[in-house]
Amino acid sequence: MSLGVPLQIGPVTLASNCMLAPVANYCDLAFRIIAREWGGVGLACTDLLSPHGLLRGGQQSLDLARTHDLDQPIGMQLYGCDASILEQGAVWAVEHGATVVDINMGCPVDKVAKKNGGSMLLRDSCATQRLTERVVRAVDQASGGNVPTTAKLRLGWDDDSIVAPKLARALEEIGIAAITIHGRTTEQRFRGEVRRGGIADVVAACESIPVIGNGDVKTPEDCVSMIEETGCAGVMIGRGSFARPWIFRDCWALQTTGEIPAEPTEKQKIESIRRYFELMMEFRTERYALSHIRQRISWFGKALGPCKGLRMLMNGVQSPGEVHAALDEFLAGGLRSKPCAETATV
Repeated sequence: MSLGVPLQIGPVTLASNCMLAPVANYCDLAFRIIAREWGGVGLACTDLLSPHGLLRGGQQSLDLARTHDLDQPIGMQLYGCDASILEQGAVWAVEHGATVVDINMGCPVDKVAKKNGGSMLLRDSCATQRLTERVVRAVDQASGGNVPTTAKLRLGWDDDSIVAPKLARALEEIGIAAITIHGRTTEQRFRGEVRRGGIADVVAACESIPVIGNGDVKTPEDCVSMIEETGCAGVMIGRGSFARPWIFRDCWALQTTGEIPAEPTEKQKIESIRRYFELMMEFRTERYALSHIRQRISWFGKALGPCKGLRMLMNGVQSPGEVHAALDEFLAGGLRSKPCAETATV
């Protein structure tokens, strides 16, 4: 049983067994810092990184890979199918501060999979193993053995090709230091319930490396039951953290103390949103910050109770001053109306 046991990934010891997933367009540097400041995050991962973009110095790729002293330890996740480019990208990640280099073998999104990256790697296990071996060797050489290479998988492309247990074991033999397994197939995307039995099969297939369970962890109780039912060494949380970045704190506390901390106050939640906005302004641009706060307010609102007015007002903000004014008005008792959950889109 791995309840309350910090993750050990190769030579890297984490502070907990809870990880923030690399969800495209959501887990940017600002959000990673917010989650870390609430506590309980053992490792946070960058957005999916294109090694092509990193190597040619593309601004978007460099922005996605950007980290900070407050953003440690950090996993950098690469996607693609060209072993030579992935090798070079992995070395770039080591040279730019990665604590862990992860290979994405599970993303079902078309713009990744249609380029033969992400979960397309599940369709040719032999080629994927050869690619992985080259990346592991490159990371070991570049880091002197101090940076582990990990992989994130799904169960398989579809129900007729469940390859994760066998592939995970083969990757372990190659030198992969940990496996994260999302308990759905590519074909499922995010539909239906996560298959914990499939995660347990991957746990059973690996001899000594930690397996991290991923999918449908929305509460601290989900975290504990995921570990208990599958035998996984830890959990990776993505969508379950978007409204409640303190979920990592709560998951770790429930494991280690048997209790869940008190729900943050309304003021604390609003200050967390404000902090997120200010960090986006600091690390990116005003345009980026305004665009993302308009998108993210529906998620944040799920933890605020009645806030339809706030959501609607934030959807139209055009300046930082308007963002802060809207948050101030909500704290003063305005902009309540109906619960956001009735109007928020997922």
